[in-house]
Amino acid sequence: MSLSPDKLDRIFELQEKLNLKIGVDPKSMDQQSKMQWLLNYTRAISQELAELVDCIPWKWWAKYQKLDLQNARVEVVDLLHFLISTAQLLGMTPDDLFEAYSKKHLVNIQRIEGGYHYKDEEDCRHI
Repeated sequence: MSLSPDKLDRIFELQEKLNLKIGVDPKSMDQQSKMQWLLNYTRAISQELAELVDCIPWKWWAKYQKLDLQNARVEVVDLLHFLISTAQLLGMTPDDLFEAYSKKHLVNIQRIEGGYHYKDEEDCRHI
């Protein structure tokens, strides 16, 4: 199933160009390099999440904190950069990501509707 070109396709194109500019080309990497870059991206995602938390008044007891909406939006975009890079490193295309998202979305709905009383290791094996 091929989706028509859209914004997700464009995001993947832009991210691939950006990564190539800094010398990250998953197509030419061996397994060891891919594992290292997966770790790099995972750490970057973790850091970007921490930066997003810093934009949000998470100290419920502190009255001085304010939501930094503009910077929170920037951090979400930074997260997307690293998430798309990770998907590309794992060999995913925009169509692959959309299909996996759609399937996982249905699993999430089933979990919510079923009360999600226990973790079923098998409910995501088809994704």
